[in-house]
Amino acid sequence: MLLAVDIGNTMIKAAVFEDAVLVEKFVFDKSGAAEEVQNIFEKHPGITHSMLASVGKEEENLFALLKEKTQLLEVGRNFTFPFQNKYGTPETLGIDRMVLAAGAVLKFPGRNRLVIDAGTCVTYDFIDNAGNYLGGAISPGLQMRYNAMHTFTAKLPLLYAEMPESFIGSSTATSMHSGAVYGLLLELDGFIARYVEQYQEVTIIMTGGDADFLAKRLKNTIFANSNFLLESLNLLYLYTNQ
Repeated sequence: MLLAVDIGNTMIKAAVFEDAVLVEKFVFDKSGAAEEVQNIFEKHPGITHSMLASVGKEEENLFALLKEKTQLLEVGRNFTFPFQNKYGTPETLGIDRMVLAAGAVLKFPGRNRLVIDAGTCVTYDFIDNAGNYLGGAISPGLQMRYNAMHTFTAKLPLLYAEMPESFIGSSTATSMHSGAVYGLLLELDGFIARYVEQYQEVTIIMTGGDADFLAKRLKNTIFANSNFLLESLNLLYLYTNQ
């Protein structure tokens, strides 16, 4: 069994896999991460390997525990990925984006693929049907848009994502909801339309904490999977061990 661990900017996500099957998923705060993972080992004693990807600060206790309990693979820039990296500054490309690109290539071979990760930031990553990673875009995530309006103004309140009843806000709160939510939805549809216009057949994969909230409100047909990064870690592990 494999334990896949994703250390993000704010939270840690983990999942236990038996070959290609996701057995159980866990989400927890970075504080007390080692204790949380120890509980996973106790619940799933069959775990023998682990795969770690980190965009945040690594937790030393967690890292030590994974090395003690499992055969640990940490995804880094020198890892063997199933695509050709054509990014102009490959040394700055986030590990999470590389893992997602790998998952898209392995799950949807031979296609043009656009992976959208709607988390703290929204990242767009495009891999063409020849297996070339070309890059994409980064923009503020949904909650970051609310936080920015509150932080950089004198009187706008701090709100959290909520679908407004109308496109036209009738109060300060509903106007903020309209700007944040519809603004991001229009951005997403616009980006997708540009990729489809240039590459015609494009498989769209959306993941991240806001994937479920956003995906059902988009005009375009997409594969929404909030677990795609964890599943991509498992696919990359299986690919590496083949």
